[in-house]
Amino acid sequence: MEFQIEFSGHENIRSNHRGTIEITKESHLTPQGDCIVGVSATSSCADLPKKLKDALKDPESKIVFSIAVRDENFVVTGSGHPDLILTHEDDIVIRKSDFICPRTLAIRCDKASNLLPRRMVSLLQDPLTKGVFTIRVEGN
Repeated sequence: MEFQIEFSGHENIRSNHRGTIEITKESHLTPQGDCIVGVSATSSCADLPKKLKDALKDPESKIVFSIAVRDENFVVTGSGHPDLILTHEDDIVIRKSDFICPRTLAIRCDKASNLLPRRMVSLLQDPLTKGVFTIRVEGN
């Protein structure tokens, strides 16, 4: 099962957080949002199809995320969890930790935003840049 979310860049993207990656439907971003890699996203946790939410809540699922910006691609793997809430109206956050809140899409991810290729981060600092965040759930 696969689901794609389009997003835009923003001049304040820093992508240097060591624990999370976030995309948001919000169009504004301050420099303090150091885990955010995209704004003006087409979907949040609340917008995901029920079938996808159910798959994300299966602890046996392997979740693969990819962030594609022009010719750059960044892949992250993570885990689902039965306690995922998936109701936040604006944000999606994938985490290296086990922390779960309404914004959490996956836990125990193998990478965070500080590992995004710096060329991709530079591209995302242009508000005209578009990207695609793909969620692929395997194993159920």
